[in-house]
Amino acid sequence: MTTTTTHAPQIKIAATYMRGGTSKGVFFRLQDLPKAAQVAGPARDALLLRVIGSPDPYAKQIDGMGGATSSTSKTVILSKSSQTDHDVDYLFGQVAIDKPFVDWSGNCGNLTAAVGAFAISNGLIDSTRIPLNGICTVRIWQANISKTIIAHVPITNGEVQETGDFELDGVTFPAAEVQIEFINPADDDGEGGSSMFPTGNVVDVLEVSGIGSFNATMINAGIPTIFINAEDLGYTGTELQDDINSDNAALAKFETIRAYGALRMGLINHIDEAATRQHTPKVAFVAKPQTYVSSSGKTVNVSDIDLLVRALSMGKLHHAMMGTAAVAIGTSAAIPGTLVNLAAGGDTKGKIDAVRFGHPSGTLRVGAEASMVGGEWTVVKAIMSRSARVLMEGSVRVPAV
Repeated sequence: MTTTTTHAPQIKIAATYMRGGTSKGVFFRLQDLPKAAQVAGPARDALLLRVIGSPDPYAKQIDGMGGATSSTSKTVILSKSSQTDHDVDYLFGQVAIDKPFVDWSGNCGNLTAAVGAFAISNGLIDSTRIPLNGICTVRIWQANISKTIIAHVPITNGEVQETGDFELDGVTFPAAEVQIEFINPADDDGEGGSSMFPTGNVVDVLEVSGIGSFNATMINAGIPTIFINAEDLGYTGTELQDDINSDNAALAKFETIRAYGALRMGLINHIDEAATRQHTPKVAFVAKPQTYVSSSGKTVNVSDIDLLVRALSMGKLHHAMMGTAAVAIGTSAAIPGTLVNLAAGGDTKGKIDAVRFGHPSGTLRVGAEASMVGGEWTVVKAIMSRSARVLMEGSVRVPAV
C-alpha cells in the first residue's frame, strides 16, 4: 500500500557541539546555514529555536540540542571577519527555553573560549597564522557588541590542542588552557550612554517598585551588570543554585530588580521591555570572603578568595560564573568605590593583576586594567583563562520549513 505525506522532510546542517568554559553550545559556520538563515531575522531565529528545542513548555528541551539551562541553551555563528585586522566574526544567540525568543543583545564569554578553536579547525583562519606548535593568536570580532577579543589557542602538530591539565571550577575534567583578552570591553557605542557607568556613578541607589531601595553598582563592561550587596538582599554570598532557584519569590524579586536596573541603565525605555531582553543586564550579589562548601563538595577557604559573587542568567542563579560577568567583576574590582571593589577590600587604584572570587562551583581568577580618562573610568582590557573542547561534530537535523 502506498502512502503519501504532506510533512516536510528533515534537513541536515553542518554543526559542531562544543563546550567553552562552563557553557555548551551549537556552533555553525555562517556559510553552512540555509540561505534564509544567513541573515538576521525571523528565519534565523526560527531555525536556532528548533535546533535547540525551544520553546518547550516542559522546560527540558528534549526535542533539541539544548540542556534546559541558560548555560546550555546557546548558539554561535562564525564567519571570516569583515573587520580589518580581525580573523573571525563571532555572533552569539542566547536561546530562551520556554519562549520563542533568541536574545542577541550580548556576548557569551564562556563560549568565547571555543570560538578560536572552532575557527582554526573549520578553515576560518588563514593557514599562515597557525603555527605547527605553539600558540595561535585568534583576533575575534564580537559582532553582538562590536568589541575585539583575543584568544590564545594552543596548537600541537598543526592542530588545536584540547587536552591538558588546566582545571576550571564548574567543569568536571581538565583540558588545555585558553587565555582570553577582552579589549576595551566597556560599552562605548551609545547603548545606555557612552560611559562605562551609565548613571555616571560607581554606586547608586536603585529604587525598585514594590521591593525597596538598594545600593547598586551598574556597569557596562563585558556585559551590562547590576551588582548589589548580598546582605541587602538577605543573603550571605555563599548560596548555591538550589538556595535561589527553588525559591520562586526570590527569582521574581531578582527579575524585578533586573528590569528596574535595565531602565536605570538606559538599556530599555519602558519597564515592560525587560521581558524581551532576557540576556542583559545581569544581576549579581557580592559579599566579603568567607569559607563555604561549593556545589561539588569542595571547601573554598576564605584565604583562597578576595570576595564572593553570585550571578543570575536568564532568570536563574548560574551554576558557576558567566565569562562576560567575570569581566564586569574584574573591572569593577579594579575601580575604587564600587561595591565589588569594596567587597574585595577596596585597595586597588585602577589595576589588578588578578582578583579571585568565589562562585557556586568554586573559584575564578580575572585581571583587569582601568584608567581615568577625562574624568571618567574606562577599562583597557580584562584577561581570564578558560578551556574548550569539541563534544560532537557532524550535522544537526531540523524539519524543513
